[in-house]
Amino acid sequence: MKHSLVLKMGQQLTMTPQLQQAIRLLQLSTLDLQQEIQEALDSNPMLERQEDGEDFDSGDPLAEGDASHGAGGLETSVSVERDPDSLDEGQWEERIPSELPVDTAWEDIYQTSASSLPSSEDDEWDFTARTSSGESLQSHLLWQLNLTPMSDNDRLIAMSIIDAINSDGYLEESLEDILASLDPELDIELDEVEMVLHRVQQFEPLGIGARDLSECLLLQLNQLPADTPWLEEARRVVREHLDLLGNRDYSQLMRRLRVKEDELRQIAELIQRLNPRPGAQIEASEAEYVVPDVIVRKDNERWLVELNPDAMPRLRVNPHYAGLVRRADSSADNTYMRNQLQEARWFIKSLLSRNETLMKVATQIVELQRGFLEYGEEAMKPLVLHDIAEAVGMHESTISRVTTQKYMHTPRGIYELKYFFSSHVSTAEGGECSSTAIRAIIKKLVAAENPKKPLSDSKIAGLLEEQGIQVARRTIAKYRESLGIAPSSERKRLV
Repeated sequence: MKHSLVLKMGQQLTMTPQLQQAIRLLQLSTLDLQQEIQEALDSNPMLERQEDGEDFDSGDPLAEGDASHGAGGLETSVSVERDPDSLDEGQWEERIPSELPVDTAWEDIYQTSASSLPSSEDDEWDFTARTSSGESLQSHLLWQLNLTPMSDNDRLIAMSIIDAINSDGYLEESLEDILASLDPELDIELDEVEMVLHRVQQFEPLGIGARDLSECLLLQLNQLPADTPWLEEARRVVREHLDLLGNRDYSQLMRRLRVKEDELRQIAELIQRLNPRPGAQIEASEAEYVVPDVIVRKDNERWLVELNPDAMPRLRVNPHYAGLVRRADSSADNTYMRNQLQEARWFIKSLLSRNETLMKVATQIVELQRGFLEYGEEAMKPLVLHDIAEAVGMHESTISRVTTQKYMHTPRGIYELKYFFSSHVSTAEGGECSSTAIRAIIKKLVAAENPKKPLSDSKIAGLLEEQGIQVARRTIAKYRESLGIAPSSERKRLV
């Protein structure tokens, strides 16, 4: 084989480290981004956080010509502030321009302003809810066990029973298995285990330690006052006819109990007030909070879109350390500081790019979904990623990244940005209706239906067709299930 040198020309798309960093920051959630920023602050001495009320007047004396020119061409944002004096005039205009490009057409309707969520000094601040941790069901039961006088053997049995209770409050293991798990030398009988179980079943919440649904409801009924109306009939239904009540076979129930319809309704209402999952009252997990990235509010008939300043920390290059970088010095220490300074500038540029992109996408979403903000889910318009990508001049993959795990705070609640995207269904007039709007209409129809004769999926499809919305019955069933609405046979109730 003959070796030779050949010159070839071609095009190749290469992702620079700056672009990779910008893309990675773009797809991070707010909590992940704050962790990433903290790691950058810990590892890079050139970066520092601007505190509230702090005025930075020091400049960055270093302006190297070989520094980074940005993060892959992404546009920057004004939400992460950077002092223009920290770079030389030419360097600032070249790397992070002071006047950022803004679509002036949006300024006619929207404006960007600062906002703040409730601080620790506000009345809305709930310190306990933000700092307290949840209590597990087992620890709650053990606390009651410690307050109950028992023998040592009974206490061991009770602890084994409590360990066998699941998160819903039901005893998962049989009494025989619990007995087998105890020390044989204690010489404990099955009757003792059952006796201790009855004592545990007196703990709070009511109905704990039951072996099935019927026993759980009976335990709760037994705690009601003896003069409670229809108490004995309710006990009989729970013991003998719980399956008929679950299937809503009211005619059969009335024959078995020999009661009238109004009397059966009162019996059913008494049973429905009971809790079939008593253990769920004790929440073991800590409360999880969603930090909104964007805040939308209405002011003087205009919808204002702004980044959440509490979720977007402001960073800058530390002027003191930057001033220690010497020109034309190739020592190890100076090279390290120069590299850290360049990485700090890249990181700030990536944050600016992320916030600028997030602001553009959120503003366009609000512009297209103003009907939802004004009138609710029924006014939601069909929207896909391509619509936003075309409006802001970006690729659909970028829009997908920026709308994942990013949340918008609106007067109607906090929603993930992806919530505003939905498929469409054609209408009789040739228009389009959002699937989110159809779900809202289904929810409204079910809420207003006659409990004695609930609407079937076919009937709902017919009602929607009368409004000009053509939806198949199977689609109605899919939307209904996604809303957590039971079939018509399970929604039937006594009036």
